Amino acid sequence: MEVNLLIKNVNVFNCYLKRFIKENVAVLEDKFLYVGGNAHDMRELSPKEVIDGEGKFLIPGLIDIHMHIESSMTTPFQFSQAVIPHGVTTVVADPHEIANVLGMEGIKAFIEDSKNTIIDIFYGIPSSVPSTSATLETTGGRIKEEEVYELLHYNEVKCLGEVMNFVDLIGDENSTINKIISLVKEKRPELLIEGHCPKIEGLNLAKYIYKGVDGDHTQQSPKSLEEKIKNGMFIEIQEKSMSEENIKYLMDNNLYEHFALVTDDVMADKIIDGHLNRLVKNAIIRGLSPEMAIYTSTFTPARRMGLKDRGAIAPGKIADFILLNNLEEFKVEKVYKNGKLTYNGKLHLKENINFYPEKFYNTVCLEKLKKEDFDIKTPIKQGDIKCRVIEVKDGSTFTEEKEETLKVRDGKLLWEGFPYCLIGVFERYGKNGNRTFGLVKGDIIKEGAVATTWAHDHHNLMVMGKNLEDMIVAANWVIENSGGYSTAKNGEVLSGVELKIGGIVSDERIDILGGKLKKLREALRELGYNHHNEIMSFSTLSLPVSPSIKITDKGLIRVKTGEILSLFTE
Repeated sequence: MEVNLLIKNVNVFNCYLKRFIKENVAVLEDKFLYVGGNAHDMRELSPKEVIDGEGKFLIPGLIDIHMHIESSMTTPFQFSQAVIPHGVTTVVADPHEIANVLGMEGIKAFIEDSKNTIIDIFYGIPSSVPSTSATLETTGGRIKEEEVYELLHYNEVKCLGEVMNFVDLIGDENSTINKIISLVKEKRPELLIEGHCPKIEGLNLAKYIYKGVDGDHTQQSPKSLEEKIKNGMFIEIQEKSMSEENIKYLMDNNLYEHFALVTDDVMADKIIDGHLNRLVKNAIIRGLSPEMAIYTSTFTPARRMGLKDRGAIAPGKIADFILLNNLEEFKVEKVYKNGKLTYNGKLHLKENINFYPEKFYNTVCLEKLKKEDFDIKTPIKQGDIKCRVIEVKDGSTFTEEKEETLKVRDGKLLWEGFPYCLIGVFERYGKNGNRTFGLVKGDIIKEGAVATTWAHDHHNLMVMGKNLEDMIVAANWVIENSGGYSTAKNGEVLSGVELKIGGIVSDERIDILGGKLKKLREALRELGYNHHNEIMSFSTLSLPVSPSIKITDKGLIRVKTGEILSLFTE
């Protein structure tokens, strides 16, 4: 029997037995045909190409089932080019960032772009656009029942994306999110419902799961892992949950069937050096055996998403696989997609296939900001006033609500000169002109300013700084460039990243974009930002579903209760 490819003398990872076996592998067209070493069977095979595996390790292509392409600030086409050298052959992307800016048009454009990619990109339907409600944040697009109904007919859709609006889910039976879940259960009951439930426990967690949401990717502890898995949740372990104590808990309790490794967010300056493969390596360093690290980045994610045609090296499965020299180092030597060699040690990046509509490049509807735009009126004319302050600490995206006293003069807040940053959010879609302000302290910049339209998840213009001059410079650079990220110091721009597609995505080649993001990261550190991911730390200060206090164009938001708070506590 003629086959396309035969790989001999190779250590094959068997996902069903969870161990390596020295065998031969035959590929027919785009699928595995035979895995074994029987001499009689081998004589029946007539391969067009034979490769000597030289005792190396052959594993399935990596599968990332919870991630956001927009977090890399690039297009699906460029993302695919960047991750294939890292052994990633399949992802399930939740496009809720582009949906928050451009609604259904943005989602459809990403799906269309994915048809040109090397890897397979499936999608989750964004369930929470906006992440909370129109009462708490203004977005460019909205996803409601009508849009979900249309997306349910797409073959690329494999799940309902992360449900973030916890308050409406368990508190309002007539809320949009409850209507969306009911529609999914009626029209495509086989679809999984992904979750986002940090610091939710007890009865509230039970109510959340009762609604059908049975997956979570947020930051975990051994306590939360036990409670969630005990109650039937599938856990997606991203880097911030990959502590030694979490890995030990999962290992000690033999919970390999109940979790997968995922990336969630990997920025373009980091993605050149690694993606899901980096998490596999880190899991091994923290004590997970190479076999189980591979298992939870191939087989369990495929099974979770109902991707029965992949995630294992066995007859009839899609021939997506990786050749490794060394298990512990997990260095990818070759990557095959659909039985064809797609990476052989060298990365050749191509320019974007540019088909995005012109309107995608004109989503920042804001006039340049002036000094008066930052006046903060106070309820008193003179004296001291107590203010709420967002505290960032411990390298986390979580924040804490604090109270500090500032001065007031002539009915305006005097914030410059105090040990806090001013943060402002300006509605940028041309819908209502909202602008709100807050104060931030902790592990953030100590001088200058930073501004962006990449502000989770509403993506309005957000600017934070220690002085008004730099805040205006940074914010206006972003406005002038139709969206992006910038830093400023002493009245001059330090670094800038243009994100012209929707104000959140670049159409540049990913290595060029990555270089700009690296300079941005260096600039933030120069300004004193103290965080393992300075860029995402700032971007999540506007995410009103991540504990405990955040800011949107509607005001300061107390996440647990969904309240809009005043800057002033008196």
